[in-house]
Amino acid sequence: MSALRRKFGDDYQVVTTSSSGSGFHQQQAAAAAPKRKRQRFVDKNGRCNVQHGNLGSETSRYLSDLFTTLVDLKWRWNLFIFILTYTVAWLFMASMWWIIAYMRGDLNKAHDENYTPCVANVYNFPSAFLFFIETEATIGYGYRYITDKCPEGIILFLFQSILGSIVDAFLIGCMFIKMSQPKKRAETLMFSEHAVISMRDGKLTLMFRVGNLRNSHMVSAQIRCKLLKSRQTPEGEFLPLDQLELDVGFSTGADQLFLVSPLTICHVIDAKSPFYDLSQRSMQTEQFEIVVILEGIVETTGMTCQARTSYTEDEVLWGHRFFPVISLEEGFFKVDYSQFHATFEVPTPPYSVKEQEEMLLMSSPLIAPAVSNSKERNNSTECLDGLDDISTKLPSKLQKMTGREDFPKKLLRMSSTTSEKAYSMGDLPMKLQRISSVPGNSEEKLVSKTTKMMSDPMSQSMADLPPKLQKLSGGGGRMEGNLPPKLRKMNSDRFT
Repeated sequence: MSALRRKFGDDYQVVTTSSSGSGFHQQQAAAAAPKRKRQRFVDKNGRCNVQHGNLGSETSRYLSDLFTTLVDLKWRWNLFIFILTYTVAWLFMASMWWIIAYMRGDLNKAHDENYTPCVANVYNFPSAFLFFIETEATIGYGYRYITDKCPEGIILFLFQSILGSIVDAFLIGCMFIKMSQPKKRAETLMFSEHAVISMRDGKLTLMFRVGNLRNSHMVSAQIRCKLLKSRQTPEGEFLPLDQLELDVGFSTGADQLFLVSPLTICHVIDAKSPFYDLSQRSMQTEQFEIVVILEGIVETTGMTCQARTSYTEDEVLWGHRFFPVISLEEGFFKVDYSQFHATFEVPTPPYSVKEQEEMLLMSSPLIAPAVSNSKERNNSTECLDGLDDISTKLPSKLQKMTGREDFPKKLLRMSSTTSEKAYSMGDLPMKLQRISSVPGNSEEKLVSKTTKMMSDPMSQSMADLPPKLQKLSGGGGRMEGNLPPKLRKMNSDRFT
């Protein structure tokens, strides 16, 4: 019993065999062998390394779309089919004209002036072949021609015209479509040899460069990026070529390019990016491939063109940036394509975005108390506003009794400040708490000041009352029980 395990992305195999003792040695030899360049899914020139095998009966589907099949063939096979089809058609039609002449006996009476043959001056196969070529190519030398004494020749002539038109339309159309394909237009669309990762606008960004060598523009140019990476699902399913989308500005419209000069395409690495956990160290062990697809309409032909390339993990440079290639000359901008692929190193943190966010949270532990203090401050302000509304709705006499109208508001503000200070004291270090607990800085002064403020307005308000009300308030009972009926009614209507 033997088990074969192939690690996806590598070109070596690890073989373990339970029936013999050579499995361990084979494993050591495979591990000690130098690691070759791993297989790419998309080459740098855009060719996809995919071969379809074991199609079985599905190969008949290619014949159902014969025109597309011929267009997709290589040029050598197209030329071979083109020449072979015309040669077979010419030989077949020449043989049909020769058979008609042979069956009518025109070959033996070709030189008889009193005999009218089906086709004049056709007395062997070469002459029949020349007659067909002159007719098919509409050359018409006038020496060989069909007569009206041959109805079978007239029918064959009509069939020859129809068949020739079909063959011409099929083969010439196939060659024209293949020659006008915009695949060669992609040869003048450039991609940088490497992709880089560095900081841009304060964010870790994956960048690569695209350029157009022609003066003719790519209309409605759009770029897309796919990340190919093998992974295993929580259910245990292994996905060898899982495709993930890399955002290169789809939400902001940055993926729509005005490609008249080299552009740097950016993918911001954030929490939504597949590279959220990627760091400089982890990139040495990761295996992935970034496929870049650039699509647009060729301005001269109006046909859609697509250019592709890819970047493996070995072609992504951490802490690099592209050289500028555009300079301002007298009256125009100049693009220096000699620096198109050049990069230089820049200071870049070697940590992933996830690690940077975790370090930022660990370095500032007082963020949460500050947020809670702000919430409490907002709640106390709302309570003060509610008290202001209630005091403004009281009758004028009761407002005078309270003395100072802003007294409850100031008192609550002082109490809220005291609570905030008490809350923040628990978050300070021990040394600062000891300093704040000095008797000169204690909260007793605040309490005494608050008591004094409470007594001053109350005494002032009692002096302003009429003598009858002062007697009622000095009795020691509740003021509301000794109020006149009119004031009690006003007070009960206000708070009910």
